[in-house]
Amino acid sequence: MTDPYTTPGLTPGHLGAPPTEPEGRPPGQPYAVGPPDLRRLRSGLACCLSVLVLLAVLGGVALVGYLWWPRDEGPAADFAGGGGPDTVQVSVAQGATLTQIGQVLMKDGVVASTRAFTEAAALSAVAKRIQPGTYTLHRKMSAASALNVLLDPANANALTIPEGRRAEQIYAALDDKLKLPAGTAQSTAKQHAAELGLPGYTHGNAEGFLFPATYPVTGETTVLGLLRQMVAQAGKVFGSDGVEGAADANGQSPYGVVTIASLVQGESDNPEDMAKVARVVYNRLAKGMPLQLDSAINYALGRATLTTTETDTKLDSPFNTYLHTGLPPTPIANPGRDAIQAATRPAEGDWLYFVTVRPGDTRFTDSFEQQQKNVEEFNAYQAEQGSSPSASSH
Repeated sequence: MTDPYTTPGLTPGHLGAPPTEPEGRPPGQPYAVGPPDLRRLRSGLACCLSVLVLLAVLGGVALVGYLWWPRDEGPAADFAGGGGPDTVQVSVAQGATLTQIGQVLMKDGVVASTRAFTEAAALSAVAKRIQPGTYTLHRKMSAASALNVLLDPANANALTIPEGRRAEQIYAALDDKLKLPAGTAQSTAKQHAAELGLPGYTHGNAEGFLFPATYPVTGETTVLGLLRQMVAQAGKVFGSDGVEGAADANGQSPYGVVTIASLVQGESDNPEDMAKVARVVYNRLAKGMPLQLDSAINYALGRATLTTTETDTKLDSPFNTYLHTGLPPTPIANPGRDAIQAATRPAEGDWLYFVTVRPGDTRFTDSFEQQQKNVEEFNAYQAEQGSSPSASSH
């Protein structure tokens, strides 16, 4: 019997005919036995990971599509008509968005849903003109009906403080709006100065910190409450407009920057000139020159006028910026946002003088001779208008 293990042509270890040789192994050599091919393993693992990542990405895209794909939510809940007999006062705060207004309306039972109100507002070209104030509305009104009430300024019960008003003028407006005896707001401000939230450096003087804006008024509104709102709003604006940073950059205190803003408010013919006026103030302070601003004298005299006489410039007052260098001891009014921004970001220039020759024509120069010519034109214009010429220049 032939021994299969010794039969010619057969490789030891195999029975019968030799198998087909695997690719990459020399004929007649034994099969390789050893560690796995790491390159092939890594390649396979990378393929698997790539597939998993692709599946994850596709799954994420599908989830986002599901979450954001428009779906028919049906009509927003809404009431019909002008509402029932019950009424409610709704306050719209300064800067409130339409969504925030809708949320307040829904909370007070005026509209059925915030969405109904915002959708009604989206159909109105003037919806964003809703003024701050307190409105009397009916409960269970349609969103469109409620919007119509809010769009009528006559329905807003609010107190609007114009820019540049002095504290005493604001106090009088508070007394009038709340139907209080004259002097009530001013005495409240003095007696409760510690409760207003004023910075310590004001020493309880609210001048400059009663921010001009529109404030809602309700039957429960108090003088102290309104004063606190004004001071709080001033703090927000001064913070957002960088009063402290401007103070450091210009060698002033924060109180000084607010004081400069009040001077800018009183001296500027229009917002476009404010940054230049602020620069004149800073340039004069840097040179040690008196500011010579009529607005400060007017504050000391409790008046408002375009003309300043020679006698006025000799007024014995720390607010007389003709006699005294530096800033007045306090702000001379309550500046608005434009004036605050001008004081914190004055224009670049070397101007030392300015004068508003006529409305809309304010001229700036670093030449005293040119300033004198501009003042002469101002005096001539005043004479044409029947006013007494001014003996001063800025």
